[in-house]
Amino acid sequence: MAKDVLYTNGVIAARETSLLGGKILKLCEMSAEDAFRSLTESGFGRGADALSVHEYEKVLAADARDIDAFIREYAPTKAEKAYFLSPRDFHNAKAIIKAKYTGAELAPMLAPDGLFTVGEIDECIQSGDCSPLYPELSEAISLAEKAFSGENVVSGAEIGALFEKAAFKRLLTACKGNGLLKKFAVARADMTDILTAMRSQTPEYAATNYIGAGKLKAEDLEVLFCGDAQKSAERFAKTPYAEFVKDCFAAKEENAPFTAAEKALQSMESKYLSERRFELKRRQPFIYYVFRRRAENANLRIIFVCLLVGMDESYIKSRLRAV
Repeated sequence: MAKDVLYTNGVIAARETSLLGGKILKLCEMSAEDAFRSLTESGFGRGADALSVHEYEKVLAADARDIDAFIREYAPTKAEKAYFLSPRDFHNAKAIIKAKYTGAELAPMLAPDGLFTVGEIDECIQSGDCSPLYPELSEAISLAEKAFSGENVVSGAEIGALFEKAAFKRLLTACKGNGLLKKFAVARADMTDILTAMRSQTPEYAATNYIGAGKLKAEDLEVLFCGDAQKSAERFAKTPYAEFVKDCFAAKEENAPFTAAEKALQSMESKYLSERRFELKRRQPFIYYVFRRRAENANLRIIFVCLLVGMDESYIKSRLRAV
């Protein structure tokens, strides 16, 4: 049942006053200790004043739990819950499968609970009955178990690709009634595939790892292997990914990490909504608020990691996601 959107938007309007906004950039200019003190004095992370800067992860974990609780309580429909939480179910199932067949320690690989608890997913896998899970997740688990049980050795990348493809398939199914979230899922799939094409050593490896859930066709991605930035730019000029492809080639030509492209992918939804923030209607303010909260949490992690190892403020600011 859909939630009362007007009430939810009222709750969001009240909570928006606690967002850090421009304070995020000021934290980059401080020492780690001063930044942590400023953060806690602003009211971020209840009880954080009793912690030291080296315990910043505890503060961010508590904030992440608060964001999750907000999603579970106020998500207007199942589509929003699925978009924000269901990818974790695929991640956690992958972790459980890897631990089961490789003997790796499970706990460090787990993400917070999605729409299913880790215990629920684990019980399904151990019992061999995954019918309580989404069909896409059940199928991915079955394929992963067959792969590990086969004669050929499977790599972590292959298993990761299997679950990632299934996660996107689930997103498109769950969000088919929400045009905005479906648009985001398609764009995220396409941008991920572009990065896969640019990073892969061979077309065959890339083809195996493409998500294939977006609008780009195989021939669109194949042109990236030619190494011709101009030809690729022309191919993608009339797509939403023109600048993204340019960022990828700029990094590749300099033999540098795809930092700008990764940042663009991570910030894609927030940037889109920020540019239209005065036009958001109905369920969209909820989506925008959650993305801002998550972006702030991610940015704070970047800031404290960098400050604690002595990075300068210009470098830190260049790494931040759009808010």
